[in-house]
Amino acid sequence: MAVKKIDAVLLQKAFLAGAQCIESKKEYINQLNVFPVPDGDTGTNMTLTIMSAAKEVAAIENPTMATLSKAISSGSLSGARGNSGVILSQLFRGFCKGIANKEELTTEDLARCFEQAVATAYKAVMKPKEGTILTVAKGMSDKANEICRRVKDIDEFGRIVIEYGNEVLAYTPELLPVLKEAGVVDSGGQGLMEVMQGAYQAAIGKEVEIVAIPVESTQKFDFSVEDDPNAEITFGYCTEFIIMLENEYNEDIEAEFKEYLSSIGDSLVVVSDDDIVKVHVHTNHPGLAFEKGLTYGSLTRMKIDNMREEHQEKLAKAASQKAANEKVAEKEAAKPAKKAEPEKDYGFIAVTIGEGINEIFNGLGVDYLIEGGQTMNPSTEDMLNAIDQVNAKTIFILPNNKNIILAANQAQSLTKDKEIVVIPSKTVPQGISAIIAFDPSQTSEDNAAGMKEAMSLVKTGQVTYAVRDTSIDGKTIKLGDIMGIGDDGIKAVGTDVHGTTMDLISELVDDDSELICLYYGDEVQEDDANAILDSLEKKYKNCDVELHYGGQPIYYYVISVE
Repeated sequence: MAVKKIDAVLLQKAFLAGAQCIESKKEYINQLNVFPVPDGDTGTNMTLTIMSAAKEVAAIENPTMATLSKAISSGSLSGARGNSGVILSQLFRGFCKGIANKEELTTEDLARCFEQAVATAYKAVMKPKEGTILTVAKGMSDKANEICRRVKDIDEFGRIVIEYGNEVLAYTPELLPVLKEAGVVDSGGQGLMEVMQGAYQAAIGKEVEIVAIPVESTQKFDFSVEDDPNAEITFGYCTEFIIMLENEYNEDIEAEFKEYLSSIGDSLVVVSDDDIVKVHVHTNHPGLAFEKGLTYGSLTRMKIDNMREEHQEKLAKAASQKAANEKVAEKEAAKPAKKAEPEKDYGFIAVTIGEGINEIFNGLGVDYLIEGGQTMNPSTEDMLNAIDQVNAKTIFILPNNKNIILAANQAQSLTKDKEIVVIPSKTVPQGISAIIAFDPSQTSEDNAAGMKEAMSLVKTGQVTYAVRDTSIDGKTIKLGDIMGIGDDGIKAVGTDVHGTTMDLISELVDDDSELICLYYGDEVQEDDANAILDSLEKKYKNCDVELHYGGQPIYYYVISVE
């Protein structure tokens, strides 16, 4: 029997099937990355984004369009990682605007939802580029609007829309020459088509194996009991819950809510979206926190942990190491009580990629470091958690990776009680130059302009290895080759790290260059790094040359030339 409408139960099944489909193909999607670097992660980012929403969707026992809309929108928003993940979350967000007040979806409803999805996603990207996931989404939306009034059967409608989406995907190399040269289609577009294909198969009644998705909140809090076994616990109950907003909730109300929670506890985290508020607080009166939350809407995911019981368990486990623990306890007890630091005018968050880079940013005054910039892009939620930990009126975020800027922008848009300034640093050297340029006597606007200007004077290079054969930027690359990558493409290809690094730097240095900095990775021996340092000092006598331990994975060297 032909399916004419999609109800909430079928939509839930279709969404989970779409999530499972892209999860099964994520490594294939990763391999479509234009640059054959070992951290190609489009498939991983999109999968983590949709799985964040899938956990929320799977938790709904009796779904309605309204509850599905909230779960998909908020779950994908908080879990969004990388540019592809953020764009996917915005497609979901726009789609959900059209379903919340529906009981069933016809082909015309779906077409309108697709149109809203595309409009929302394009709006989220400052400079939309055709030949990407956006182009594929728009193509399917256009086709859906073209046929929705004459095609009422979901099976035929979905088949036509997906077939056209695949045609648009196949055409992406004609729109982006870099895709054509590499011999691949757009990886984000491929990821979107995997989601659509899985959802379509489930919607028309075909059996789709859905692996059980763990049911848990996508909001992850890490406020554990102190490791010190003699630590005193002032507030005994770790309390977490989600408010499904039903009443008015604005910036002033949120400020009042936070002030109330602070009066009954500590370790407070409040993250709000259009439809939900996620709360974490340590308190002696969980019921009071719940009661206050109920004034704004209904509660779900309520969780209370007795930290004193957990504390006693830790004491029991520590008994076998009593002597060592006593020394630690004595040392800790001798320390003066740490006073709460007053709110600062300015604070800094930076995404980093290695132990040595961490130390450099700490030395430059960064308040909070988010690790994993290259190999695991931080999510919007990671950014929000970091923002909450920095006690400052204005917070500058340094993404230090072009694939993290959208997530930082999304966190900025969700933060209401602090001024967030995203400095669009695409590399670690850019981030370092930006924070060095910061002047506390200037306004945030003037600092933003000065930090961006400082970044513009930095040329960045990275040295890594190829994970597949390809041809790009006019260079033929074989599996295992060493690549030198600049800000605008691959600058050098060779078979050894030393030679390729020197070739890359020769492409970056010009007559105006004054400083060359090398940050060597965790797989590079210090003697090898010093050998390159010696070669550079001999070759570039008019430049200062510095060598630092970066400790970054995957990239043998990260280089900056100023």
